[in-house]
Amino acid sequence: MRMIDLKTTADGLHVKVCVQPRSSRNQITGAYRGALKLKITSPPVDGAANKACIRFLAKRLGIAPSRIEIVSGHTARTKRLLIRAGAAEVSKIEQNIRSCLPV
Repeated sequence: MRMIDLKTTADGLHVKVCVQPRSSRNQITGAYRGALKLKITSPPVDGAANKACIRFLAKRLGIAPSRIEIVSGHTARTKRLLIRAGAAEVSKIEQNIRSCLPV
């Protein structure tokens, strides 16, 4: 299994993602260069793909979208997300991310 760049901090969990906008459907396709690869239907116009990325990932992880923030890469395909979580919840979220990966 390929590895995803996940880092635990005092704020929560930092996740590297690679977003492919204008896809035919929203999906997680696996790991790509240390990032979680997401295909998103929204175009990369006026932040639509960023918002769709956050909504989709929040739904897949079962958390509120307000707990996910784009820390870097707002206009790039590769982004670093912060998932705000307490220390007890970080391992559960990390496990949920890994379970989303295709085998």
